[in-house]
Amino acid sequence: MSALTRFLGDTPLRVLLKLLVVSFLVGLVMNAFGWSPADVLYGIRNFFVDLWNLGFRAIDRFLGYILLGAAIVIPAFLLLRIANYRK
Repeated sequence: MSALTRFLGDTPLRVLLKLLVVSFLVGLVMNAFGWSPADVLYGIRNFFVDLWNLGFRAIDRFLGYILLGAAIVIPAFLLLRIANYRK
């Protein structure tokens, strides 16, 4: 068995035939959906951008909740501390 055959997993001619058949089927499906290779790449890029933004949006919402709660809790805490300081 040659190094090329070991690398490809089969003889070069059979690998070429398999790749042609799979490429034809994938091209047929992509044409049926009206996709192009650029659409696939943009879709992958947009997926990761949306995932990135979702992470920071979640942190932003979390910090927003903390600040909203702190607007009530901190003044109440200070008032309670001042009220108990006199005792």
